[in-house]
Amino acid sequence: MDPEPVAAGRRETTSGRWRRLATARWKSVRCAVVDVLDTYSGHTDPGGAAARRDLGALTITKVSVGPMDNNAYLLVCTATGEALLVDAANEPERLTELVASAGGAQLRTTVTTHRHYDHWQALGAVRDKFGTRQIAHPLDAPELPVPVDDTVEHGGTISVGQVPLEVIHLRGHTPGSIALVYRGDDGPHLFTGDSLFPGGPGKTGSADDFASLMDDLEERVFGTLPDETWVYPGHGDDTTLGTERPSLPEWRARGW
Repeated sequence: MDPEPVAAGRRETTSGRWRRLATARWKSVRCAVVDVLDTYSGHTDPGGAAARRDLGALTITKVSVGPMDNNAYLLVCTATGEALLVDAANEPERLTELVASAGGAQLRTTVTTHRHYDHWQALGAVRDKFGTRQIAHPLDAPELPVPVDDTVEHGGTISVGQVPLEVIHLRGHTPGSIALVYRGDDGPHLFTGDSLFPGGPGKTGSADDFASLMDDLEERVFGTLPDETWVYPGHGDDTTLGTERPSLPEWRARGW
């Protein structure tokens, strides 16, 4: 069993978004092309080892790339070997090594959670290397540096091999921000991009955008998913909905 996410910490000043700090050191295993942690804590370091967890039907490998501690997630269907990358954010060479470390996984799809430049710096290079299909929400797709092959709306499904991922449209951080839900045997796993972090929602540009994001988080995320849902954000450390749920009134009251 994986350990619980690390305890909440301070606001990350370099990105202006909430993250948590981890102090534990984890053992890693050396692969041919990349280090992969053999214990998943939800924490990775920029330029450091990736961390992989095996959920049975799906493996999830997390790596931090680029100067803004962006998280990229490689999802591999264990039945077929087909892989999907959530946010080709930066450092395409490291992302290529990440795929190679997954033991013959075939990267077929890249999902971009939203339009902000720090989440797609490696998108073109990854597409050129692997011939991936590009997926995003239609409201953010025109802002990406490469053409999108398929767009998805709220309630839609994206498949990685035999594994379905549900799409949640979260309006506020950007018009077309999306989250993805994998419903595993151990509970849901939620990839939130920059819409939800440990300690609060993602940054918004106006009071209306903040209200919109909070409404969607409360209705579409906290209102439908259980406390054990594991949250994988676009920057920094993981959390769970149960950890964050008691703070919803505080977030709403403070306005950020």
